Amino acid sequence: MDTTPNTWRLRVELDDSPGALARVTIRLADQDCNVLSLSVIPVPGGVIDELVVRAGPGLLPADLVAAVRAEGGRCVGITAADMRDLVDAPTAALRAAGHAMRDPGAVCDALRAVLAADSVVVLPDDAPDHETSAQSNTARLVTKGGLVVLARRGWSPFTQVELARGQALIDLLSDEGVAMPQSTALLTDDGMAVVLRPGRAGDEEAVAELHSRCSMGTLFNRYHSGMRTVPRRWLHRLLSPPRGTTVVAQCADRVVAMGQLIPMSDPHSAEVSLLVEDGWQGRGVGTGLLAALAGAARADGRLELVGWCLPVETGLLRTAARAGLPTAVRREDGLLRVSITTGRQEIAGPGRRESASRQIASS
Repeated sequence: MDTTPNTWRLRVELDDSPGALARVTIRLADQDCNVLSLSVIPVPGGVIDELVVRAGPGLLPADLVAAVRAEGGRCVGITAADMRDLVDAPTAALRAAGHAMRDPGAVCDALRAVLAADSVVVLPDDAPDHETSAQSNTARLVTKGGLVVLARRGWSPFTQVELARGQALIDLLSDEGVAMPQSTALLTDDGMAVVLRPGRAGDEEAVAELHSRCSMGTLFNRYHSGMRTVPRRWLHRLLSPPRGTTVVAQCADRVVAMGQLIPMSDPHSAEVSLLVEDGWQGRGVGTGLLAALAGAARADGRLELVGWCLPVETGLLRTAARAGLPTAVRREDGLLRVSITTGRQEIAGPGRRESASRQIASS
């Protein structure tokens, strides 16, 4: 089954000449593309036109970029879009602000929506300087309390207008007394203290070491391949998945588990995956990770988490049951598709958990 997205968001720079945009849209129409929305973003020295396009059958992103270039334009960014991208920017910003004020745990998700960012994290006080280095694809915003919020976006550089919106949202939430998300403390079933926090670029070495300590069976259950160590080129994507969330579990200076949340083409679903070091399995760490990821998904409007398991692997089902999350299972392509409802029920089992904050930042 073809799962390639057919709706795309493009940012285009065109010459300041009459009919330039019309020629681009006509060329896209000739390729059986439907322009669903158009907005103009002011930038220094001109504007950028943003189009949300439903592509014709079999049309790839490279074909859309070529169509723009054929009319003398430059595509400065392209990314998969969904129906939520059809809301104009001021409306989206107002909705995001209202959502964050009603649910402080959704602050990072609100910022991610306003900035159209791949990830938004609140940095800890001891974050290294390279985390806040100035790049066009990295937005560094500062709260009135001095916390640093870092947003990243791989598909297109941030514009000054977007950065101003993001800062205005942070200032508004600060004025209204909405707390920024913080890490979550977890007490395992045997009394060990673990911190759940957003993954960040500085965790690459710790995550590589986590994989090296995991058994072949644990890695096979996670990746469904016979890998022994994770390739170095995967580490950044594991920690900063496009439009996704990564949460790590840390005990002292060691990362002992990690979980990922990746949005699917269905705006109500997200794919979830967990990796827990062998010695930490069965102690409530995976349960805490899954609950945190379900909360992040719920704040983003996702009703379902989807996990893929080997037919003989029941760990995800047991973890969801301990987290109080209802599940449904069906077999697809030789794997089990585990559907987890993000709505939380009363937790089964006596697992002891303490939270230093009821919020966790989306990454």
